[in-house]
Amino acid sequence: MIKIRIPATSANLGAGFDALGLALSYYNYVELEESDTLKIKSADSVEIPTDESNLVYISARDLFEVCGKKLSGLKITQTNSIPMARGLGSSSACIVAGLVGANTLLGNPLTTDDLVNLSAQIEGHPDNTAPALLGGIVTAVFDGRQVHWVKQEVFTKLKFVAVIPDFELKTEKARACLPKEISHKDAVYNLSRAALFSASLLTGKFENLRTAVHDKLHQPYRMELIPNCREVFDIAYNHGAYGAYISGAGPTVMAIVDESNVYFSGKMQFSLENAGLGGWKVKELSIDNSGTALV
Repeated sequence: MIKIRIPATSANLGAGFDALGLALSYYNYVELEESDTLKIKSADSVEIPTDESNLVYISARDLFEVCGKKLSGLKITQTNSIPMARGLGSSSACIVAGLVGANTLLGNPLTTDDLVNLSAQIEGHPDNTAPALLGGIVTAVFDGRQVHWVKQEVFTKLKFVAVIPDFELKTEKARACLPKEISHKDAVYNLSRAALFSASLLTGKFENLRTAVHDKLHQPYRMELIPNCREVFDIAYNHGAYGAYISGAGPTVMAIVDESNVYFSGKMQFSLENAGLGGWKVKELSIDNSGTALV
């Protein structure tokens, strides 16, 4: 039996739509063991599929097939701390868990690059799967078959504060609201800010982050699907956040905060409740530079 720890992820980081993502100190755990039958259970109160539609199982089966092996069955036990359909990479965590677990059971025939490519093929894009697997902040381009990626470990005086609502937003719905075409001007707007984000984060020019998280490709449209989203942004900035953006497809809002702002989370929660937004809960996180690991 093997046990795997998989970090949550925050994708897009504002302007880096489908290209930027980072791993966070918020974890799912999956235990895997080969078996003659399929047995799946939840170790907590989270409801999960317990049949062949389970994403951990699907990913493990896909890796076995890629390696020319037959998967007779698995015992899978999942502990799901990462909330589902909240823009924190819960589905990517399942995909990566299945792939890493299956690869380990087979004696690691696939390389890290193979796993990055296969996880993106299953998910459709690498902005969550790559940082979940690799850790740190990952810049990635997926050409349909191969992911071209760069991981950078980040050691900053920053915390990433997730403001998580009590409602879900399915990725399919969040993608369906996006325009099919954009203007050249909007493309330039996003390209410049995505580049600014990475450079500013890694060099400590945190004052740039408020500009760098601005975006014209997805956030203006997804905000309309997230009640009170703009108000949550305003509260975060009022309490000193360097930047705030929609995490992944949403509905979670991520605030980037200096570690010296020690009371940010408490003030944020207090202000949310005073504004009648007590359903939004604040969770303080840091960047995970290790990625998925056996524990």
